Amino acid sequence: MKTLPDLLSNGSKLVIIGCNPSPVSARIGCYYAGRGNQFWSLLHESGLVPERLKPLDSVRVTEFGIGLTDLVKRPSRSSSDVLAREFAVGRKLLHRKLKRIGPSVLVFNGKVVYQQFTGTRCQYGLQKERLYGASVYVLPSTSGRCARASYKQKLRHFRGIHKLLQIQIDRRDRQSQIETIRKVK
Repeated sequence: MKTLPDLLSNGSKLVIIGCNPSPVSARIGCYYAGRGNQFWSLLHESGLVPERLKPLDSVRVTEFGIGLTDLVKRPSRSSSDVLAREFAVGRKLLHRKLKRIGPSVLVFNGKVVYQQFTGTRCQYGLQKERLYGASVYVLPSTSGRCARASYKQKLRHFRGIHKLLQIQIDRRDRQSQIETIRKVK
């Protein structure tokens, strides 16, 4: 079965987790390649990446400190096609990956992804609990099949992630400066 490789590096400050690849994405080897998926436009328009990327540019997200992965690696047309045992295996594998990477922000692309990973219900936006020391944000799915949220609403969420990431980076920079000052004695 052809699927997508994880695009994760130990330096990833932000990891975006999808449910599972679409058949189109798996066939061409690129994340969020399905017709109508708004992911790449939202990523750029929100300021998370400085240039407009396309699905064929998937591997380039790591240049911007962004990692991409899926909860389940088997491609399907819909998340409703994913079996309970596939979610269970995916949870274990994803747990190990996230624990190793330790990003500042975890983003779940859709409520289903978050709920299947954590076993808890959620609302869109920043979650109260942290996972692996990271802030957690749940997006409305960017899939063209999920039209519950408008492009404008999705963009607001992506911009929220950008702001959250900036806060995390600023906090880390301040802490680094404090540590440098402490060492000067």
